[in-house]
Amino acid sequence: MRPDTLAIRTQAARSAHREHAVPLFLTSSFVFDSAEQARALFAEEEQGPVYSRYSNPNTDEFVEKLRLLEGAEDGIATASGMAAVFTALASLLSAGDHVVAGRALFGSTHQLLTRVFPRWGVTHDYVDGADPDRWRAALRPNTRALFVETPSNPGLELVDLAALGALASERGIPLVVDNCFATPVLQRPIEAGAALVLHSATKFIDGQGRVLGGAIVGDGALVAEARFHARHTGPALAPFNAWVLSKSLETLSLRMERHCANALAIAARLEAEARVEAVRYPHLPSHPQFALAKRQMRWGGGVLTLRLPDYGSATRFLDALRLCSHSPNLGDTRTIVTHPASTTHSRLSEAERAAVGITPGLVRISVGLEDVDDLLDDLTRALREA
Repeated sequence: MRPDTLAIRTQAARSAHREHAVPLFLTSSFVFDSAEQARALFAEEEQGPVYSRYSNPNTDEFVEKLRLLEGAEDGIATASGMAAVFTALASLLSAGDHVVAGRALFGSTHQLLTRVFPRWGVTHDYVDGADPDRWRAALRPNTRALFVETPSNPGLELVDLAALGALASERGIPLVVDNCFATPVLQRPIEAGAALVLHSATKFIDGQGRVLGGAIVGDGALVAEARFHARHTGPALAPFNAWVLSKSLETLSLRMERHCANALAIAARLEAEARVEAVRYPHLPSHPQFALAKRQMRWGGGVLTLRLPDYGSATRFLDALRLCSHSPNLGDTRTIVTHPASTTHSRLSEAERAAVGITPGLVRISVGLEDVDDLLDDLTRALREA
């Protein structure tokens, strides 16, 4: 079956009640039929639910749908996107290991690499993610992972996944891809050579700003290591959140098509505004990696950025908006605007922000599903008032 059908028709469990949709399994644990079954389940000689920190029919269904959409061998669910990032890297790395990562990263991922993992003797190097030669030059004998976001948050920098996947395969180093912005609807990094794909399901996968969640999918052996790590450290996804996210996957493709169409129309319109210094959107011809974006991504995504002259003009713009929400989240049915320099990336130094294009006047817009003309009315009016 094709991906859209798989997202709708995959179901983990049915009871004697013959329900059409999987019910909620709001239970912390499950009952054994016998002492022997209990032994076999804990020895992992038999598969089945034991304890909801390990697995639950609701989390199993969510993971299975996402695994099929990404074309992965296996997967696990986590309590948040950052839990997925930490669990994936922690399961790959040991003291003395080295990571090469694209410089353009989400603020909390940057904090992991610069402040958390160094406590355990793990080092890293940042490279210009758009330059394949920089990745090769940064490799060391102790490099154990390549990590990238594409498109990046918030600068929408792209990485050539096919080129990086080939390098990872050549050197036998796992490539870990944060696919949050694109989702499997727009790109499937595993097909390009990624070993693990991560998601903050809180964003486009949920799509309505309701629950937190994350996921790791990919190579079976590497996911098994991540599952062991998660089982004993506890970043478990709640069954209710998993139930919500599983249902959300059924409309992901439909929603992403509208997100992307709205975003492209808004990006093109705002690029013509004299008050805007620059607009960045992957499928806009002015994007420096437009050719790669057209080759690598089915559509351009639901996020764009606009650069205003300075911090004051950015904050006046944000305060003048009436329809769009001012929030740190993204991927919602409702359009959300964010000022990264003072919120999501405020813990980076000014030099670190400048290195990835986060200027004082940069505004990130996560385009929702509203009527695009209403959104344009609000955005252009706010620009005039700012």
